[in-house]
Amino acid sequence: MINTFHRVGNGPHPVIVLHGWFGDAHSFQPIEPWLSGQAFSYIFMDYRGYGGMKDVPGQYTIEEIASDALALADTLGFDTFSLVGHSMGGMAMERIAILAPRRVRALFGISPVPCGGISYEASTRRLLEDAAENIAHRETIIDRSTGGRLPRSWIEWKAAYSLRQSSPDAFSAYFRTWADTDFTNEIRGQHTVKVVVGRLDPTFNAELMAQTYLRRYAHSTVDILEEAGHYPMNETPLALVAAMESFLIDNATV
Repeated sequence: MINTFHRVGNGPHPVIVLHGWFGDAHSFQPIEPWLSGQAFSYIFMDYRGYGGMKDVPGQYTIEEIASDALALADTLGFDTFSLVGHSMGGMAMERIAILAPRRVRALFGISPVPCGGISYEASTRRLLEDAAENIAHRETIIDRSTGGRLPRSWIEWKAAYSLRQSSPDAFSAYFRTWADTDFTNEIRGQHTVKVVVGRLDPTFNAELMAQTYLRRYAHSTVDILEEAGHYPMNETPLALVAAMESFLIDNATV
């Protein structure tokens, strides 16, 4: 099985991009025109149950995402590559780095879920669990995670997009896997890591990153995007590209 994906650029530095819970391979579209295709080869892949893989059955786990990403890298002939992960894609990129540490050049997390998962209070967890079948809950989650200040039309579009691009079974299962998975004890911390978070993101913020990524990786930094919440690719695309590519350029060699 080969994951569906699309490619931006044909540069010498391969970068596999891993989407979030509410996304798919095309959810990074706002940043794609501004990426350096001469320096990088960006591969935007779908997970099982999402986008072009919506009807492909799976276990819908972080381990499965990581295994599928490595299989895709093999198919494309990438001996080494960097990883970009948004939200639950951040947890997936950490898993890939554990499975194939010598193949991974660097990790760039965008509002990433850390490898220890997230513990939610009961009411918030019910909201997240019920979002698989309830678009109003998806809208509430998106609004809260972006600071409650974005246009209602965008909130509705984002929720409808996520509903259309994911199967309910996959969406439900992926929540449990990113919230409840914990492989903290397997982290060796040898990779160079940069994470960016939106100042208006109430959960995946600088404090959480300081408690997780900064403690687990000796070579790690955190930047704050002042005008963003949980979706910098939509909210501040140019600032995201600038932060991401300056980091990747610094880590262009293995």
